[in-house]
Amino acid sequence: MTLQTKQQVLDWYEKQPRTFTDDFVNSIDWSSVRHNSLDRGLVPVIAYMRDVETLTDMYYKELRRTPTGKDPVISKFMERWSTEEALHGELLNRFLAEAGFSSDEKWQDQVRSSVSRVYRFNSRMITILTNLVGTKFTATHMTFGAIHEMSTTQGYRRLMKLANHPVLTHILNGIIREESAHTKFYSSVARIELIESRLAQKIARKVIDNFWQPVGQGSLPKERTHYVISTLFSGFAGRECAKRTVSERIRQLPGFDDLSRIMETVDLICASSASQSV
Repeated sequence: MTLQTKQQVLDWYEKQPRTFTDDFVNSIDWSSVRHNSLDRGLVPVIAYMRDVETLTDMYYKELRRTPTGKDPVISKFMERWSTEEALHGELLNRFLAEAGFSSDEKWQDQVRSSVSRVYRFNSRMITILTNLVGTKFTATHMTFGAIHEMSTTQGYRRLMKLANHPVLTHILNGIIREESAHTKFYSSVARIELIESRLAQKIARKVIDNFWQPVGQGSLPKERTHYVISTLFSGFAGRECAKRTVSERIRQLPGFDDLSRIMETVDLICASSASQSV
């Protein structure tokens, strides 16, 4: 069923049951985490994903200062979205601790305080710009969100496959279910906004073509982002995953049928990482 209005999208989203109920969280067998091996090379990937999820509250505050965040439908979605994302970060941190890679008890504050001044300045400038453009920028925000949620979801799928750790798989399956619902909200609203305005299409496409970068890059160091992308999406299987489940899906949005930015970025990062490892 194709959702025709933003309210229909929100109604659909609010009918989706929460995955991480008390019963689900209590079912996580933390005591067996260390009984299964974990590739140490994946620890930085899990930590990066944890930090990205934790920084959602910062993105939430940024978006609330724009016409997009003030939209009552999007604002209502973001209330639940930000809560779910924060819990994802906490569960990943608990997993790392149980696996023997503990963080300081104030790790969340440390993640937030480590965000660079350059990122914070750019964020303020973008907020000013989006307020000048107005609601025509909502399609851009939603398209960015769709790409980020899709790539995050597929990143988790790749991590689950590479790690092959039963407890992590249990946690990631739950996260993936919630991230998939986030993806549908973003992509559905993006489609509605893009269909309604050719100008919104042009703005969104221009911004994505020139400024899109993988989720977390900017707020977190580029080196960390590149490590994650090259670990999860290098090689034939990784590249096909990014191409088929992210790039080709975004190409289905109005005005994005020939988008190349996503795969060009993934290929460039993976090639650069490969050359450095030689």
